Amino acid sequence: MNSFALFFVVLFYLALLFLVAHLAEKKRSKLWINNPYIYALSLAVYCSAWTYYGSIGVAATSGLDYLPIYIGPAMIIPAWIYINTRIVRISRVNKISSLADFIALRYGNSRSLGAIITIVCLLAIVPYIGLQIKAISETFHLVTETSISKNLLSDNATFVVILIALFSSYYGTRYVDASEKRLGIISAIALESFLKLFFIIILGLFVIYYVFDGFADIYQKASHFEDFKEKNTFNGIEGAMNWMVLCMISATAICILPRQFHVAVVENRQEKHIRTAIWFFPLYLLIFTIFIFPIAWGGRLIFDGQKVNPEFYSILIPQYFDNTLITVLVFLGGLSSCISMIIISAITLSIMLSNNLIIPYGLLGKFKSESEEQNTRNITNIRKFSIFALIIMAFVFYKYFILQTSLDSVGLISFVVIAQLAPAFFGAIFWRRGSYKGTIIGLTAGLAICYFGLIIPQYYFSYNQEFKGVLRDMYNSFDFFTIPYLSKISEIFFWSLLVNTGLFTIISASTKGNYRERNFAELYIDIDKYILNHENAFIWRGTAYVSDIKNILERFLGKKKTEQAIRIFNLKYNIDSQTETTDSRFIKFSENLLAGRIGTASAKILIEGVTKEDKISLKEVLKILEESKENISLNKKLTEQSEELKQLSHNLTTANENLIMKDQQKNDFLDTVAHELRTPITAIRSAGEILADDHDIPLEIKKEFLNNIITESDRLSEIINDILYLDKLEHNEVPLNIQKYNIVETYRKALKPLLHMIQQKNVYSTEIDLLKRHLYEYDEAKFIQLFQNIIGNALKFTNEQGNIQGKLYEKEHLLIVEISNTGKNIPEEDLENIFDRFYQSKNQNRIKPVGSGLGLAISKKIIEAHRGLIKAENNKFGVTFTIILPENNRKQQTI
Repeated sequence: MNSFALFFVVLFYLALLFLVAHLAEKKRSKLWINNPYIYALSLAVYCSAWTYYGSIGVAATSGLDYLPIYIGPAMIIPAWIYINTRIVRISRVNKISSLADFIALRYGNSRSLGAIITIVCLLAIVPYIGLQIKAISETFHLVTETSISKNLLSDNATFVVILIALFSSYYGTRYVDASEKRLGIISAIALESFLKLFFIIILGLFVIYYVFDGFADIYQKASHFEDFKEKNTFNGIEGAMNWMVLCMISATAICILPRQFHVAVVENRQEKHIRTAIWFFPLYLLIFTIFIFPIAWGGRLIFDGQKVNPEFYSILIPQYFDNTLITVLVFLGGLSSCISMIIISAITLSIMLSNNLIIPYGLLGKFKSESEEQNTRNITNIRKFSIFALIIMAFVFYKYFILQTSLDSVGLISFVVIAQLAPAFFGAIFWRRGSYKGTIIGLTAGLAICYFGLIIPQYYFSYNQEFKGVLRDMYNSFDFFTIPYLSKISEIFFWSLLVNTGLFTIISASTKGNYRERNFAELYIDIDKYILNHENAFIWRGTAYVSDIKNILERFLGKKKTEQAIRIFNLKYNIDSQTETTDSRFIKFSENLLAGRIGTASAKILIEGVTKEDKISLKEVLKILEESKENISLNKKLTEQSEELKQLSHNLTTANENLIMKDQQKNDFLDTVAHELRTPITAIRSAGEILADDHDIPLEIKKEFLNNIITESDRLSEIINDILYLDKLEHNEVPLNIQKYNIVETYRKALKPLLHMIQQKNVYSTEIDLLKRHLYEYDEAKFIQLFQNIIGNALKFTNEQGNIQGKLYEKEHLLIVEISNTGKNIPEEDLENIFDRFYQSKNQNRIKPVGSGLGLAISKKIIEAHRGLIKAENNKFGVTFTIILPENNRKQQTI
């Protein structure tokens, strides 16, 4: 493929990343912010050029040694639900923005320890970034079939690296507060993680099913290689031990690599996202691993006897078959692996470089006198320059030190070096006695072993070939450290961590440490106790004025943000805003406000500069911490009791409201009953008085009055009977006689007594039977009453020449009976209330219908006793009542 064409493909790809980052930052919708899969995918920044290209080379040349790079993280990731959750909480509470700040803060918030950790990370990660640049450069020239130019300005790979540096510098420094979440960058990284997996799957399927006839075909053909069995077994105790050590190296790296710390801890938005990551990320690695074997051994079969670099089989295989599309896609997948690692690593290193080296050792004095705008500009520019410089430095390192080095070896060396932070890192969250002295001495000893045993032979020998013999003789004098069965990298990893951990443990256990170390030890290890009260758990004694600290804060936050932050603090702890002096809580609060911008150590130095701290003995610290624990425990109990009282109060309020509501319902019911009874009683009394007082009434009129008395007496009796019947229904005192009946026959029995009234009103009655079966379990007498109540109600509101229609059908093992009538619709606000006792629409504009007003309420109770449902809905012609009956009602025997 033409160099310029591929360069423009890369340019288009970077433009896509810019677009995704821009949209994520601009919209900040729930899709981006609260998406656990974006968080989980961002963790796949772990899969760099080493895993994308290097593991294929290892699989082809060393067999199973490629698996630990994937298995190690998969083994330790489930423990993140405990480990990473704690680290996220510690970092959030203390505004930690980097690995260096996390470790240095725990051991007394030491400026020097932060600087040393930063230097360790620089020396470990810059070669690793160089490794990514090496992969980009070599694959670019491999795809374009051009040679690598020694002239940097004529090498297209140089311009690709510059573009990546510009992208990282721009989006990596959008927030001056380093603890802020970089939504744009993380979204772009998540996209890259998805694409590199997608492209490796495409390549894997191409190799398995296009180049060969399936996985079994590759395995069968590859098994004829003489070294196949040796490469795909542990090869005895030596292979097994090295394999286990490699798993330990990669398991350590997934926790301590600066880029992994950043995406897993600093960029974590919600703790619950960790629960998604602990299964999603191992699954991601598993899918990646599945295709390594067929690509590696497929490449060996295709290029058997040819001198090609097996690390680039993924590019060479589709290129061999002249498939430009897959070649370019695989190149973009590798580019994704490299870019994501370079971007995140450069950002994290720039934060550590600015917060732990440049600012605390050079610019703090200047920042004290500058304005907030100028300080913000300076901090941003420092980080932009650091990112750009780190990437260019890594590019130079690649050109002069690792040009002939394998991807695998450089990656493993970086892992071993960064693993030297493990004792201090894990000791920070699990061991109270861990100390600054133990950390420094152990770390120094471990690094010395790493640099003497790995880095100098790897990089110095490759650059100075003429001194190789002399230095080699010197190294041979240390052969007594050799461990049988272990490779050089495994051996150095073992010795360095053994010495490092041993010195860290012995020195920490034999020294007391200072009060600040012990204070932060308690804050780290008991984070769950202090997370809501961390400022109270910070121990400080001395004299501090709010105005002095406020002046410092305004230099970095600005006046408005500072006043807002102090106002929130005062509200939280109920502090008078006019208070001149302050305590340890405000000291900790202020340090946290500054920590994101200039790091925890620099924040401490600035606050110390305007306060006067009194020394506290370790014994006093332990006493204060013990009292703090007791106070927290007491506060927790009081809070729990308060919550119980609140809940009890809430329950009492709810019960009281229910009683008031029921009392009101009772009053309404009694008023309605009185009204309903008063109407026929009044009619009876009026007719009776007329008959008693006037003896000259004609016989026909007397008969009419007597008939009215009889009719109203019947109505009165009906109301009383319905009230008593409804009361029995509500108290489940009416037995049900449930048997199998023909529902159509039951409907007709209910309709028959009403046909005369229906015909009198010139209303039509129709029936639609869509049932496949007619026998259902119910109480027939109750259902006749149910149907009659609904049909009777429908008849009252159906106009002349109208229609009452019964429709019976089945749906999902349910019997559905719809009784529809033509006429006026029920007001929408009344639809849910028409089944209440004596309910009458507020919008009723017609003569009150005849009846007790309890028919629909009784109907509802009957169908509910059958575990069914009744509802009313308006249609374009009138109203439809729908009755739903379940298939089996044998269990319900009373209403």
